[in-house]
Amino acid sequence: MARLAAGLLTGLAALASLQAAAQSLPAEVEALLARAKVPREALGVMVVDAAPALNGKATPLLSWRAGSAMNPASVMKLVTTYAGLELLGPAYTWNTAVYVDGSIADGVLAGNLIIQGKGDPKLVQERLWLLLRRVQGLGIKSISGDILLDRSAFAASAQNPGDFDGESLRPYNVVPDALLINYKSVVMTFTPNAGNGQASVNFEPPLAGVQLQTSVPLATNANGASALGDCGDYRAQLKADFTDPQRIAFKGGYAPACGEKTWAIAYPDPASYAERAVAGLWQEMGGKLGGRVRDGQAAARQKPAFETASPPLAEVIRDINKYSNNVMAQQLFLTFSQQRYGVASNEASRELLRSWWQLRFGEQDVPVLDNGSGLSRQERITPQGLARMLQTAYVSGNMPELMASLPITGVDGTLKRNKSRISQGWAHLKTGTLRDSTALAGYVHTPSGRRLVVVAMVNHPNAPAARPALEALVDWAVQEGSR
Repeated sequence: MARLAAGLLTGLAALASLQAAAQSLPAEVEALLARAKVPREALGVMVVDAAPALNGKATPLLSWRAGSAMNPASVMKLVTTYAGLELLGPAYTWNTAVYVDGSIADGVLAGNLIIQGKGDPKLVQERLWLLLRRVQGLGIKSISGDILLDRSAFAASAQNPGDFDGESLRPYNVVPDALLINYKSVVMTFTPNAGNGQASVNFEPPLAGVQLQTSVPLATNANGASALGDCGDYRAQLKADFTDPQRIAFKGGYAPACGEKTWAIAYPDPASYAERAVAGLWQEMGGKLGGRVRDGQAAARQKPAFETASPPLAEVIRDINKYSNNVMAQQLFLTFSQQRYGVASNEASRELLRSWWQLRFGEQDVPVLDNGSGLSRQERITPQGLARMLQTAYVSGNMPELMASLPITGVDGTLKRNKSRISQGWAHLKTGTLRDSTALAGYVHTPSGRRLVVVAMVNHPNAPAARPALEALVDWAVQEGSR
């Protein structure tokens, strides 16, 4: 009996020791937080086995303020993308329908062409070209009427690109659209040519009615010779003028040392972007249009001439998570209510995801959702709640798709520049950064074969400076998980 009691006491002491260790931050993390001038109380962490039922290790390796509701920044995309896999399925696709309203004879459509969007997050220029090529394949070279763009699948929104931080030209601020074409962005490619002293400027997609400056002079030094030094801030040197949506011009020059550079901006007049992009590409393909491109709707019972399908959801979430694409995440978020009710709204999608969470995970740690992308000051989730979702995902049939969508440390996506020798290649993590929030969450693999869920969030005015502390936490998890 004495031996049994002694063994029990030893076991309880070991458990108490593990629990105490779980409540202590690693020394390197503490030091890096102090260097960033971020108090430890601004951090929330959960490090736990991905599948505790399989290895019998239910006690977290680290739990620090794990029950605190925090702003996760773009890490909230994990909730949206995993919900998408569960509610829509990895093979789900978005269809864009094309209607022919009129007769076709001798290459002329006597009537209107209608393009109806249903929220496709990846209707990029190449796929728009294929769609219009299929229109020409119907025998249509000229349209006597209009091209109507049907965006009615998403409810009208008063949201503006500059609402979040005033940076309306940043592509990350693009507003969702049922017919989202090329992320409402203009991609400019600058290629220097020392022979003629100019850098050519190529614009994609072609935008009807917009004057585009197709070359800029190469930058020169005080003596008039070509500036061959460092590239520097080439965007500032170009002195771009985006104030007039009908004209994109440059008042500066381009340094030859920059080589070829690509610069993407959100088009200054997003309301007219789709019309300009469709008209510009149709004209470039040799198509003729008697009327104009404008908003409109397909008749309720009209049958489409054809439909084009997006890439499957499993591929779309790779773009969302690997590169933290905000507008694609918001398109997916709105799709939940569009699929249920026919017309999407953020309010309806919030309720649907809230109900999904409660049904799947119960009433504890229900996240506060806004637009599903993390580009929000209102969204909140607890580290332990997100960790529990990731544990559930790990033992689900959708685990391969979700994990494959996450950036790999030191390899790709938003973690490509991570240079840690310890965690390089050993972690699949979604990252997030706002002005006062920085976070990461996902899966850490260890050399011993153990799989861990790691969630860490910092909410503080100095949060971006705490990124090294979170990276040190990942390194610690790789090493600690092998003990």
